Amino acid sequence: MGKLRCGMEKAAKAPAPIRCGEHELNFTAKTLVMGIINATPDSFSGDGIGGDAEMALQQARGYVAAGADILDIGGQSTRPGSKEASVEEEISRVIGPITAIAAELDVPVSIDTARPQVAEAALDAGATFINDVYALRRDGMVQAAAASGAGVCLMHMQGEPRTMQHNPHYNDLMGEIRDFLAERTQAVMAGGVAESQIMIDPGFGFGKTVNHNLEMVRRLGELGSLGRPILIGPSRKSTIGKVLGQQDPQQRLWGTAAVCALCIANGAAMIRIHDVEQMAQVTRMTDAVVRGVPEEDDV
Repeated sequence: MGKLRCGMEKAAKAPAPIRCGEHELNFTAKTLVMGIINATPDSFSGDGIGGDAEMALQQARGYVAAGADILDIGGQSTRPGSKEASVEEEISRVIGPITAIAAELDVPVSIDTARPQVAEAALDAGATFINDVYALRRDGMVQAAAASGAGVCLMHMQGEPRTMQHNPHYNDLMGEIRDFLAERTQAVMAGGVAESQIMIDPGFGFGKTVNHNLEMVRRLGELGSLGRPILIGPSRKSTIGKVLGQQDPQQRLWGTAAVCALCIANGAAMIRIHDVEQMAQVTRMTDAVVRGVPEEDDV
């Protein structure tokens, strides 16, 4: 048959591609990998590089060589309790790295921001995707996305980064996440963003307890009813540290691998991660199990 049955069935259910300006994110053949480049001095994971364009480019080259399909650059920390930098400071952190990476590497570049001024500056510098923890709720964000044709990711978050981990509570975890993402999808489409530009993210670690996050991973497939590709970012998160007793985020590699594999098995189309080389291998192996492999590759 050329492919295992499970592989054909999985491919048939793959979400439609996402348009990102001149790029396309296609999920038919594999789960995609988004590599994180933190252009901040205070990343929770200890890998912030500030606005150093050369360091960002070096990191980006390594990520692409290791299997990254898209690079996500952010200049504002969203760790619990974080405070916002000024618009000018956030722009100064991301523009150099985005300009350098977009000029050299033929992969989509994502701007991780919730501010329209930052998004517009990043798009002008070469970004083609907007990754917004506020799901384009701030004034001007929908218009920026609609005018540019950039891909967008709408994330669920209860509260805001400064307060989101102050006793988060849900009466119906997945129902509330699903309803929020459905409402935001309709709202941004009404504002001129095409459905083919939209991904969704349930917001692992954003206004959720450890048990909320674990339940969300178990039930991730329920978001498939929304018909949009799912992005999820469990990389090095505190939930993993609490379960494994690992205080250092850089020691959470194996926990991240386990969560990524489960998310892929439960329907994630793209994972957002720090450890690209290792998680790209996790993604390939999980895809082989979930999707199947060509018969000629059997051993």
